[in-house]
This record gives sequence, structure tokens and C-alpha cells, in this order.
Amino acid sequence: MRIAIITENFLPKLDGVTRTISMLLRHLEERGHQAIVFGPEGAPRRYAGARVIAVPGIRLPFYPELRALFPNRAMGYRLARFRPDLVHLADPMLLGMAGLYWAHRIAVPTVAAYHTNIASYMNHFKLGLLEQPVWAYRRFLHNQCAATVCPSPSTAAILTAQGFERVHLWQRGVDSILFTPERRRAARRAELGATPATTLLLYVGRISHEKDILTLARAYRALARPGLHLAVVGDGPARGELEETLRGLPVTFTGYLAGEALADTYAAADLFVFPSTTETFGQVVLEAMASGLPVVGCDAEGVRDLVRHGETGILARPHDPVDFTSAIAELLDQPARRELLATAARAAALTRSWSEVMDGLLALYASIIASPPIPADPDLDADDLFDAADATAANASEK
Repeated sequence: MRIAIITENFLPKLDGVTRTISMLLRHLEERGHQAIVFGPEGAPRRYAGARVIAVPGIRLPFYPELRALFPNRAMGYRLARFRPDLVHLADPMLLGMAGLYWAHRIAVPTVAAYHTNIASYMNHFKLGLLEQPVWAYRRFLHNQCAATVCPSPSTAAILTAQGFERVHLWQRGVDSILFTPERRRAARRAELGATPATTLLLYVGRISHEKDILTLARAYRALARPGLHLAVVGDGPARGELEETLRGLPVTFTGYLAGEALADTYAAADLFVFPSTTETFGQVVLEAMASGLPVVGCDAEGVRDLVRHGETGILARPHDPVDFTSAIAELLDQPARRELLATAARAAALTRSWSEVMDGLLALYASIIASPPIPADPDLDADDLFDAADATAANASEK
């Protein structure tokens, strides 16, 4: 198969979306398929044998790690020359709209991957009036595709309720050889500020309000006791606020980590604490479980599909700092129970193989390629979109 991937989010940014796209590209290469990627500037020119075509854009003021990418007609010509069998749209927005248009023009089927609850983020960005328009826009884009794939049953239920059609599960796997409790080392614990007698709490993820990061801050401040330390892996716009809120408490901020450095950090911890309620899956939760960590999370979309309450971790009420604090305290006071949960968490993670997950997606690709096409909506006309994008890009370059 020849697969074109169009994404507004790619390396070197580190998050669940980029990790999943990277794993998909590596799997396509291993299975002998060809791929091309259209993504943001700054990405590597090639990845896993796939050519990466840079698309210009500007940073989003409310989410500076992401860019609004400006499609142009030249991108469409590049796509046509690649002659894809299928176009994969990752979290389609502006560039995704153009990719959908290009694919219909050359009569190639599309699959849209739903990674991020962008509509739900609007309230966190103080843009609540845009929540329903964003849902409507995404619903329109996804419903022009042969399938929408999403990572968890709870997300699939939400999308179906929002009127998304042809929704399929494309769950996530974990590298259980990289993420393993066998990497636990006293030296790494010391680097994170923990002694042998310390209970080390760990958060991994973007430091931002849509991750409900201040719930964690309030819980940790309420729990302040000797022998407790928090490590925060990641970065984001709320880091300064979080540092100020936790001033005077034992906390280590590492910034973003990847690969063995990240795996060593998971293994060094004793408890994974994750207050986010906006996850479609929660890749970091699965990595923590594979590393032998019990999880304290929230009973919310994505996370509840991974953590079995009372078996592999504890699920607190969403947006409830008191309940989140109580859940952490419950496990801090029961080290033997933490060990049981950790063992069960590792066992649950071992059932999730990246290879099986990706083979399932490729099987869906093959079935779509062999099926009759989905008729395009007559309103799907990108000429105005290209004209506006060209003008915006020109203005941005002048500045």
C-alpha cells in the first residue's frame, strides 16, 4: 500500500499524537508499505523511510506548541504525484480540510484519526463559545471520510453521540521492553530528588490547564509530608504557575524526556499521578503501567479505559482535588497494596502490543481501499480555503 499521512502535529514535538504517528510510520516500513508525510516545518526531512513535506504555518496563540498550517495548491500536486492508495488525516483541522479535498479530487479514500479533544479544550482556553462550532467543523470533516478511528471505547461513544459516522477503534500499544520496572535504578531516583526512603510521585505530560494540572498541585500541597517527592516530566504554558504553586515543596521539573531517559524515570517512581480529564487514550498512563506503576487518575474519558479501579490503580472523581488527594493518600499509606496494583498494572499493559494494534489499522486500510468510495459532500470546495491560506501565509512571512 501507498499511504499519505497529513498531520498538523509531528516531531520534534513529543506527545501521544507524534508518538503514535511515528509508530505507524515505522510499522508501515516494516511491513513493506510506502508512506509520505505532510506536516509542520521543523520536522525531520525523512522518518522511517518516508519523505516528510514541510508545510508553513504560524503558532497558535492559545497553544504555542502547535501551528496552524497553511495549505497550498502545490501540496495537492505533491500528493497526486505520490499516487497514494489511501490518505490518513491525523486530527484534521485546516491542513486536514485541504488533504480531504485533495484526496477527493484524485478519488482516493481517506481515514481520519481522532487523537485530541480540541472542542473540549476550548473552555480551558477561555474560548467556550467555540466549543460547538469546533464540534460541527470536525464532524463535517470526519464524516467525509471512509472511517474515523479513535483510541478508546469511551471516546468512540462520545463521537457517536456527537453524530460522527463510521467510527472504529484504533487503540494504542506500548513498548513493554523499553518501559519496564527492571530499569529501576537508585541513581536515577537520586537525580530526581528521591532517597531510598522517599515515596516518589510522577506526572508525565503537557503542563497545561486542559490537563487539570492544578488539581495535582492542590493535592500535593495538601499531602505535604516528610519523605514525599514529586517529579514532573514535560513542559507547557502552565509550568510557571505550577512552579509558583508548589514553591517550597520538594519537586523536580525535568522538562520533556523521551526514550531511555523517560523509561528510566517511570521505573524510578513509586506512583503515577495523572489528573487529566481530556484524554482520548492516555499513552503516558499505559507507559506508567508497563513500568510497574499503580496509577491515580480520574474516572474520565480515555483513562477509565486503561485503569481498572481498585485493580491497577484508583480513579478519582474528575475536577475534584479533595477526592484526588484522598486517592493518593490511600495508596501512600498502603505500600503493600501499591505493590499488588503495580504487578496487575504491568500485567495489563503486557496485553497491549503495538504490532497487533498497527496490523489492525492496516487491515482497515485494506478493506477501505477495496470498498466503494464515500461520496463527497457538495459543500467540500477548498478554493476559498487555499486563497485565504495563501493570503495569511503571505502576511505572516512579511511580519
